[in-house]
Amino acid sequence: MLEYLFNPKSVAVIGASKDPKKVGYAVLNNLVQFRYSGKLYPINPSSEDILGLKSCPKVSETGAEIELAVIAVPARFVPDTLLDCSAAGVKAAVILSAGFKEAGAEGIRLETRIKEISREHNIRVLGPNCLGVINTADSMNATFAGGMLPKGRISFFSQSGALGIAILDWAIGNKVGFSKFISLGNKADLNEIDFIEYFMGDPDTDVILGYIEDVVDGRRFLDVAGRATKIKPIILMKSGGTAAGARAASSHTGALAGSEVAFNAAFKQTGIIKAEGIQDLFDTALAFSGRKLPSGDRLLIITNAGGPGIIAADVSEKLGLRLPQMSKESIDSIAALLPHNASLYNPVDIIGDATSERYAVVLDRAISDPNVDGIVVILTPQAMTDVGNTADIVIRTAKATERPIITSFMGEMRVREAIQDLKAGFIPSFSYPETAVKAFKRLFDYHAWKNSVGDTPQPHRFDKAAVQTMINEFLGTGRYEAGEDIAMTILDHYGFMFPERALARTAMEAAAVAERIGFPVVMKISSPDILHKTDFGGVKLNINSEVAAQDAFNEITTNVKRLMPDAFINGVMIYEMIKGGKEVILGVTYDRTFGHMIMFGLGGIYVEILKDVSFRIAPVSRSEARAMINEIKTSALLKGARGERPADIEAIVDGIVDISSIVTDFPMIRELDINPLMVLNRGALAIDARIIFERPGGQ
Repeated sequence: MLEYLFNPKSVAVIGASKDPKKVGYAVLNNLVQFRYSGKLYPINPSSEDILGLKSCPKVSETGAEIELAVIAVPARFVPDTLLDCSAAGVKAAVILSAGFKEAGAEGIRLETRIKEISREHNIRVLGPNCLGVINTADSMNATFAGGMLPKGRISFFSQSGALGIAILDWAIGNKVGFSKFISLGNKADLNEIDFIEYFMGDPDTDVILGYIEDVVDGRRFLDVAGRATKIKPIILMKSGGTAAGARAASSHTGALAGSEVAFNAAFKQTGIIKAEGIQDLFDTALAFSGRKLPSGDRLLIITNAGGPGIIAADVSEKLGLRLPQMSKESIDSIAALLPHNASLYNPVDIIGDATSERYAVVLDRAISDPNVDGIVVILTPQAMTDVGNTADIVIRTAKATERPIITSFMGEMRVREAIQDLKAGFIPSFSYPETAVKAFKRLFDYHAWKNSVGDTPQPHRFDKAAVQTMINEFLGTGRYEAGEDIAMTILDHYGFMFPERALARTAMEAAAVAERIGFPVVMKISSPDILHKTDFGGVKLNINSEVAAQDAFNEITTNVKRLMPDAFINGVMIYEMIKGGKEVILGVTYDRTFGHMIMFGLGGIYVEILKDVSFRIAPVSRSEARAMINEIKTSALLKGARGERPADIEAIVDGIVDISSIVTDFPMIRELDINPLMVLNRGALAIDARIIFERPGGQ
């Protein structure tokens, strides 16, 4: 059905006007001015002739087969207009009109009615409250924005009409070609997922670019985007995450999570390239305009200026790129043709008086050198620099290789024309060398994603029935926050191991239990009303004698009764004290868009302060679990630092996958913490845990 939106054979502009100040005039004028190839039908009850085209009062009275309707009438008239479109057999509609859900209760009612009509009459709707749609391949500009995009192979959608206009102006000014442009508006029907799915198979689209503020269906987004990025790069800018994700949470995981965190996790899991701002969105789009990906991360820098070359090298190292020397054969070859004071290694500095021929000498060898995966060419316009000829050589060389060549012709006036030539030749060009290097890194990262083979989360044969019974019984008590007693019992059924433990109800019993388990022990209050035991003086570590166990029991219970006099106390749990491991945290929280998120990080009491954690959307595969572990800044501590024995990484992977299985099997779990999970040289033990279930009404 989206073919009728992008490639209609006929378009009706409903609300067409003779008044140049009206939206209906601007849309019709764009279609006429830029020579849309299909048939046009202005719709206006009071005009007979608009821009040389005869108008009709209604779409249903044209007597023609209309495939696309562009609606620019007041919001209150849109539902009846859409019904008239259905009578005329319209397949798709672009509703430019504002005054819907963004305008209050009456607007929400009108938008709901639009959705109903769209579904009942099988009309795909873009908008309302949108800028419109452009397809450069068909010379169709059905927007009220000025100007027409150059033809190209980037397709772009935007949830912001104002940003969409800025993108249009940027593309026109920078002569960056686009295939299609979509303003999403309120997304009453069509949304970003529909367009990603369409562009995945669109022969006129090489790169998918977008600006979003939210996602309509998180699970479908993950599925479609994950498949699409294996075919074409998707570059998205996402805004609005921080404020939307702010909320109170009981668990460590919930306190660290939020909407922005969820989107970051979703982007990582689906291979979406996240733009960090508008400039980064533009720059990344330019990086992919060259249509070539490196097969590795080995970058060669060629420069006629030492300083910019050093800057590029520094950025490369920070980004984890390799800067190898060219092969001995290549170095020997260029050495004979370059000045004796040129630097032949990497960066290759051909000195300030370099001519275009010196660039050619290095480029001709670099594109076939076995140590080079991509090239950044830096040029500063010095007095003897033949800028135009150098650009021509870069363009000629790029045509002879599948390796990406990215340029940084620095300056403005003297390099302006050359930069336009480079862009016309599909050579990504940036004003600064650090941006050029970052562009190469984006290309390499996407190549790595596209060629990666991930594993699918596998179902585990856990005792789901026993856990379901346990959860039902617990929720039947009217409680929704399970402390470690219940949480550990549930987790035990999903493969987690725990230290030896037992409940003591008196000080004498505590001493006897501690003696049986073996000193030293850990003692914790056991109460369904207390999740954060340390905050209430409910934890004692390193208890080494029976007397100390009795004293600890009395002190713990006294602390809790004083600070939480209404709390129900079961007693005190006595635990075997585990030493020598690394403390990590595993957690779960629930995001309203994507569902359950799994968290991993170093554990203990400082997790919320350090915030060195990683997230993924459930279900999580083993390869994604390993990526989570490697992602935190302190991951080296787990692998054995300064002669320490390494922690059992596979045990952590098991834990991440297992808690992912729990929440996949039992979606009523809203938050879960295992903090800490003590990871030993072999195996891991869960020391403390808590689970928070969904309350009635979805709270």
